[in-house]
Amino acid sequence: MGEKAIPIFPCRSIQSTWDFYRALGFEQTTWQTRPNPYLAVRRGDVELQFFGWKKHDPAASMNMCYITTTEVDALYEAFRGGLREALGRVPTRGLPRLSALRDMSYGVRQFLLSDPDGLQLRIGQAISDDTRHAPIPEEKVARAFHMAALLGESKGDHLAASRILDRLLRSGEALSPSERLKALVLRADAAAHLEEWPLVRALVAEARAIGPADSSEPADDLGRLADLEAAVPVDGPASSTGDAR
Repeated sequence: MGEKAIPIFPCRSIQSTWDFYRALGFEQTTWQTRPNPYLAVRRGDVELQFFGWKKHDPAASMNMCYITTTEVDALYEAFRGGLREALGRVPTRGLPRLSALRDMSYGVRQFLLSDPDGLQLRIGQAISDDTRHAPIPEEKVARAFHMAALLGESKGDHLAASRILDRLLRSGEALSPSERLKALVLRADAAAHLEEWPLVRALVAEARAIGPADSSEPADDLGRLADLEAAVPVDGPASSTGDAR
């Protein structure tokens, strides 16, 4: 059997779409302007196709595609590098945007990439044979991290995620250096989505002041911290919510 499925998505401009995917290391396999705009791109075994539709609204897009890989860390770094070279920074909010790379509660290590037309690529690698959702942690700190990531990334409710993290940071809970780093990075990520730029600066500075963490886990958080730091506007608008703690 030689069947293969290739998804086809709308885009406002095949030129802009090609510019974006070329920066990620894709090659162009089809380019058509008449009778209808059409673009096909490929990177390894990943193939995507697009049709031009000027009325497409990226903000209303519900288009998604899941991509499995055996090298998620390498692919994430390649996409980060391509976006940084093309845009001068790694976009962390709006469109396009790249999420943090995280180990999920359902046995997958993954990140999310949204293109300029709102297509969300979920890119993951299995890290467990059990892909069922793990129960919500009972331990306070782990539970806060789980719920903040779930609400912020999966549901887009960055305000609710902020409240959870604010409670954790204000609680007086004895956090290890790596736990405090994670809490600050998650909170800064939520603040960036809410355009609370002075708060993002303060959280990034506090995270930078943490000494060497006590485990290898913070590598993902340090990478995200660097992207958030670079994303802060030089003269950002005033925060509407004040300090996180």
